[in-house]
Amino acid sequence: MNEDIFSDASLEELKKGYKEETDAFVCLLCGEVIEKGIIYPYQEMLYEAERYMKLHIERNHQSVFAYLIGLDKKITGLTEHQSNLLGLFYQGKSDVEVQKELEIGSASTIRHHRFVLKEKERQAKTFLALMELLKEKDNHAPSFIPVHKTAKMVDDRYNITEEEQEKTVRKYFEDQQEARLKKFPLKEKQRLIILREIIKHIDNDKTYSEKALNDILKPIYEDYVLIRRLLIEYGFIDRKDDGSEYWVKK
Repeated sequence: MNEDIFSDASLEELKKGYKEETDAFVCLLCGEVIEKGIIYPYQEMLYEAERYMKLHIERNHQSVFAYLIGLDKKITGLTEHQSNLLGLFYQGKSDVEVQKELEIGSASTIRHHRFVLKEKERQAKTFLALMELLKEKDNHAPSFIPVHKTAKMVDDRYNITEEEQEKTVRKYFEDQQEARLKKFPLKEKQRLIILREIIKHIDNDKTYSEKALNDILKPIYEDYVLIRRLLIEYGFIDRKDDGSEYWVKK
């Protein structure tokens, strides 16, 4: 999944969950591409490309809201309590029903939380406007690499500029195209950069056995077990508890 597509999407595109390109629609949530000009069959029905993309989101992500609310709090900016409230509001529950489900305060307490969230929305709009205006004047701002959506414990390690990424890749990869490492860095930020490159060589539409994943990682670096473990720790890959299946997180 190209994180730049997600990060650069407009508000309207994020609400829909997909982006329209010249020849296709691209899912912002997982990178699935639905080509235009093709009729797609599903359960004895035929769908044009855009409608099929909407169906893809329903089938694979439940809804755009469900996907976004499930992102790390460092990405959404929401506390766990705020996420729970938004989820219940999205389900159409009344203040009384929300209060009973969360077992907090009273209905007036829930109304206060609604007010706080509306204030957060107004602040966000103002902040977005300020950042858009800043882009027109700030000629010295570095280009930062977007944080991958499945990241865990987002902190200063993710404060990576494009220049830092390019420098680190050149330093540690013997052959970038084949992803062969000269050595593996000790610094956390550099490790993150290297892992971002390695994950590009793993098909995000496949499920791998441990052996199949190891076969991909072995040519990259001799300590492939370390690489596999860190890909999981940094939220690039997930697996079954028994280690029988591995897949790229979307």
